[in-house]
Amino acid sequence: MRDPATPREVVVTSSAPEPFWDPTLGVEVAPRAFSAELPRHRLVTVGDSLVHGMQSAAVYRTELSCPAIVAHELGLELGSSFRFARYGGPGGLPLNVELLVRELERQFGTRIDWWELALAAFRVRGWLDEVEDYWERGPGSGLLPVARINHNLGVYGWDLRNALELTAARVAARIGTPKDDPVAQGVERANERAAFRVLASVEGGMDLTPFGAARALGRDVGDGSDPDHGIETLVVALGANNALETVVDLKVAWSADPAYKDLARKGAFTVWRPSHFAKELALVAAEVRGIAARHVIWGTVPHVTIAPVARGVSQKVRPASRYYPYYTRPWIGDRDFDPRDDPHITEQQARAVDSAVDMYNDAIAKVVADARADGLDWRLLDLAGLLDRLASRRYLESPASLPDWWLPYRLPAELAALQPPPDSRFFSSNASGRQAGGLFSLDGVHPTTVGYGILAQEIMDVVRAAGVEFHHRDGRTRAGPVRVDFARLIALDTLISDPPRSTDSSLKLIGWIDQHLGFLGRLIA
Repeated sequence: MRDPATPREVVVTSSAPEPFWDPTLGVEVAPRAFSAELPRHRLVTVGDSLVHGMQSAAVYRTELSCPAIVAHELGLELGSSFRFARYGGPGGLPLNVELLVRELERQFGTRIDWWELALAAFRVRGWLDEVEDYWERGPGSGLLPVARINHNLGVYGWDLRNALELTAARVAARIGTPKDDPVAQGVERANERAAFRVLASVEGGMDLTPFGAARALGRDVGDGSDPDHGIETLVVALGANNALETVVDLKVAWSADPAYKDLARKGAFTVWRPSHFAKELALVAAEVRGIAARHVIWGTVPHVTIAPVARGVSQKVRPASRYYPYYTRPWIGDRDFDPRDDPHITEQQARAVDSAVDMYNDAIAKVVADARADGLDWRLLDLAGLLDRLASRRYLESPASLPDWWLPYRLPAELAALQPPPDSRFFSSNASGRQAGGLFSLDGVHPTTVGYGILAQEIMDVVRAAGVEFHHRDGRTRAGPVRVDFARLIALDTLISDPPRSTDSSLKLIGWIDQHLGFLGRLIA
């Protein structure tokens, strides 16, 4: 069961751990007497792509990010009382696979025949050139700070060390002068360009990390607001990128000391040893303790094998195992897969990485429990447990592998009524509409809009339990259970309400795009 390259410190488990059902972890905190006035900043978020709002390999419609959905339900005005970076142009950064699929559909219809492949490749290159020109030389190339610090401080692709060190000034220095390369097309330093728009503000300057920006918001108190806390709820969801590259790049490279904490050298690693993760987490926890927030919600790290970007292939050797013998690209079918030629990781490697993630999450839970023991209202949001309960192929299609604790996640009624109901498989549609998936977007890593709605609902449930009030647009308090407006999200989710007609069940087009553009690699560049 154990891959020989796995560090000895990783406790490789044979069964899935039970989720953290109780956000308080059973540690009671004495009620605190907060000011009768609300903090000036009701919601602030620090994190990675799940916070930033990436879909189909691009940050684009960030008004539909998970934090923006929560802010909308809180009654906040998006853009003012909840501020976030926006990305325009032809699909945001770095590469919007959904818009590219729709462009090919517009040009070639619902099917690209073999004699059209050269023309399709030419159109892809032309479209990519338009994106590159917009961000490197056109309207999107300017690096101008916004007036005020953003409330959504998530940046796609960032791990714990990035969030500890990088500032607007540092990412701007990395961008430099782009080259118009006709061969290696793509937006240079796309991640830095996206991060600059998150961090750079006149109010906060150019030298704040995400934690520094949150700390500044926590100090922002004044007349008519809580004098002790500038922030009501702070959400921290970091750490996924300390392991996710193993399935995005299909390579397992364990972190080494001291390079794991060096911005210039850590790119060689795809998964952090639990001891290295714990040391980085301790630094993050110290930063969060310095932020004046009434409530802090910490997210756990999802298991890497839940995201459909890596598809389990071949029949399970042990029906009771939750792992497949190999994990490869989702568009490579069981009959076509050849471990001698196709990129993959093995069952033993996948189990080891997920076991390391379990140890990450135990460390995060300890951080929360220790803070609660000190009287702080910190709570745990178990994203790993949530996504495990949504796992279609791991459990729903393999009942013999179900752990004793497992309960299927109950979809909101509006989603359950869709045909077919959305699930965690890779998105597939054809001329008849959506055939499978719907919770993950076309990159196989990030949620769709309705998928973000599910995450938002989980955050809202934890926040409500902490005593936070949700308001109507006119300021009235929302009574009873507060639910996400999924009818609104379904209408706004283009993959659900208007799925592309050219992605057939074999996912050939998505695979062809990745073969030509390497869009998965751009997620971790």
